[in-house]
Amino acid sequence: TIKRPEFDAMKAAGQLDSSLGKVPLLEVDGAKIGQSKAIERFLAKELGMMGSNSVEAAQVDQLGETVRDIKDAYQKVRGLQDEAAKKAGMDKWFAEDLPNWCALAEKSLPPGPGPFLVGGKVSLADILFYTLLLAPGCFFDNAEGAKAAFQNCPKLKAALEATDALPQLKEYISKRKETPF
Repeated sequence: TIKRPEFDAMKAAGQLDSSLGKVPLLEVDGAKIGQSKAIERFLAKELGMMGSNSVEAAQVDQLGETVRDIKDAYQKVRGLQDEAAKKAGMDKWFAEDLPNWCALAEKSLPPGPGPFLVGGKVSLADILFYTLLLAPGCFFDNAEGAKAAFQNCPKLKAALEATDALPQLKEYISKRKETPF
C-alpha cells in the first residue's frame, strides 16, 4: 500500500505520469499501466478470465460496462443533496431500479453452459457482478437490498452463487483486510 509521502515523491519525480499522476499504477516488466479498468482487464486476460475467444472477451467487457452503468446510475441517486429526495431515491433504487438493472443484465447474457455469465468458467464479468451485488462489503450501502435485487434473475443468481462458492475466492476473502470491494 502506498503512503502519502511516498505517493507525493513518486508524483514529483514523474513516476506516476503514465497514470495521469494518480494511482493505481501497475508495473509489468518495466511497462507501466494506469487506470483501474485497464489494469483489471489486463490482469483478467493474463489470468485467463476474459473468455476463451475474442467474442467471449467482448461479452465479458460488455458486462463490465453494464456494471459501470449501474454504478453511475446509483451514484446519481446517492449524490442527491436533499435528504428527503435522497431517501425516496434510495428506496426506489433498491425496490425498483436495481432489480430492473439486474433484469436487463440477465436478458443481455449470452447463451452458455452456465453457471458462469460468459462461457464455461469464471470470468472477470462474474467477479465484477459479484463485487457489485454479493461480496462481503459489496459496492452498495444496502447489501440486503443488493442481494434481493437479483433473486428473480436465475442466470445471474446462479453465476453469483457459483462465484461465491469458489474455494480460491473464499480463501482470498478470509485473508483480505476488511475494506470495501
